[in-house]
Amino acid sequence: MTGLKTFLDSLLEAGVTRGDVPGVAAMATSGAETLYQGAFGERELGGGVAMGLDSVIAIASMTKAVTATAAMQLVEKGKLELDAPASDLVPYLGEVGVLEGFDGAGQPVTRAPKTAITLRKLLTHTAGFGYEIWNQEILDFQAATGSPSTRTRTLASLKTPLLFDPGTKWNYGVNIDWAGQMVEAVSGQRLGAYMQDNIFSPLGMASSGFRAGLEMKARHATVHLRGDDGRLTVPKSDASMPTSDIDTGGGGLLSSIEDYGKFIRMFLNKGACDGDQILRPETVAMMSVNQMGDCRVEPMLTTTAALSNDVEFFPGVEKAWGLSFMINLGTAPTGRSTGSLAWAGLTNAYYWIDPAQDVAGVYATQIFPFADTLSLSLFLDFETAVYNNLS
Repeated sequence: MTGLKTFLDSLLEAGVTRGDVPGVAAMATSGAETLYQGAFGERELGGGVAMGLDSVIAIASMTKAVTATAAMQLVEKGKLELDAPASDLVPYLGEVGVLEGFDGAGQPVTRAPKTAITLRKLLTHTAGFGYEIWNQEILDFQAATGSPSTRTRTLASLKTPLLFDPGTKWNYGVNIDWAGQMVEAVSGQRLGAYMQDNIFSPLGMASSGFRAGLEMKARHATVHLRGDDGRLTVPKSDASMPTSDIDTGGGGLLSSIEDYGKFIRMFLNKGACDGDQILRPETVAMMSVNQMGDCRVEPMLTTTAALSNDVEFFPGVEKAWGLSFMINLGTAPTGRSTGSLAWAGLTNAYYWIDPAQDVAGVYATQIFPFADTLSLSLFLDFETAVYNNLS
């Protein structure tokens, strides 16, 4: 893999040199070994501190797969059920209505949903929830009711209405935050504490958690902003370090490329890691196939250009959803096999897991808006190069 390392080092370093990204860290792995790892640029533009594989990054929605892993461990133990009413554990999930519009006074009009919210629907983003970043209806609801943004990572911010009856379509939203609340309800622990005991510690993920101590803060990479002129700037205050009243299962974890590489490798190994079985092989298999029937992933059209561009991965390739993963139903242009698993984080962090070819990769920059043209292109070039060099 010497040739792969030389090529990928050159590719990522060129992205930094061009000014496409301030700093980048990436890793590719098989089930047995690390195929590539490298980091280039700075943790903060102009700061003079090198980006590293151990740099602590806000992984945003890459948190979702970790929360789903926690939930599925509890399914294995019989403490959670995929198809039981979620309201049995989290009462709000039995009270929430479907938003039908707004009355003459501008207040939301809702009705009772025709079907129940379940853990399966939460993990597949078919429960009916949304994010204001891609759903104007949620923005309108927040404005009408004075509800906080989901970016505040508070329990109150998750209490948005449904946009459709559970199970009838796919829409990306706070679904897995609620799955995290279900984990807490049956485990008796905060979500982060549960993850530490049952995922991070067994996997050796020493730089992962919802809160950073002094040592992790010292390695923290800053989230940058891409302006309309294409230039990257450092914001006056960095909002990427979580300060939430809850552990938000849909986003909020801090981690590193080193750590997340261990997490995705575990899926290539059917749930195993160094003699520990984090998940049973049959559970990994269940998580890795379409779990939402005829529903399909739809383009995510931005309402908040400062935070996200419009998002559609691999246009023209049908995509379904497993128990927390996007699944491409055709071969991707990068070489990613049909049936591979993937997702991303709002800060322009991305990963994929390809069991068919025994390869997975993770890549991170720290940039808003999401689906940044230059960072996403660099990631796709990285992935393509990995496939082109598989023996």
